[in-house]
Amino acid sequence: MRRWRTSGARCIISHVHLSTIGQIAVEIKDLDRAVQFYRDRLGMRFLFQAPPGLAFFDAGGVRLMLSRPEGESGGTSVLYFKVDDIQQATASLRSRGVRVTDEPHIIAKMETYDLWMAFFKDSEDNTHALMSEVPRR
Repeated sequence: MRRWRTSGARCIISHVHLSTIGQIAVEIKDLDRAVQFYRDRLGMRFLFQAPPGLAFFDAGGVRLMLSRPEGESGGTSVLYFKVDDIQQATASLRSRGVRVTDEPHIIAKMETYDLWMAFFKDSEDNTHALMSEVPRR
């Protein structure tokens, strides 16, 4: 443990290891439109809405919060959704009216798999992605 002195007061700095994400926030402009997109087009499990203008979804045990911008917000988060078959998942999203902006392609060749990604826009023009770790044969 390191100890730092500042202005005569003692501050104790300890090491923190972050590993689990409990919630991700994505800024939206129109709550009803965004709820419809994430629930109906992406097929995510809707949890609940709360005032003022919040909606929550389950993303495989991580809570996704859709919210209007607060104060001087600096942007949004990119969500990377893991899928087994990226070609099929991309086609499925497209068939539901999702705007795909970057077709499935290899991002990196790892030792035992290839990392594929495809990017799309949500109803609020935020960029998100599909990702797939395709085992090598």
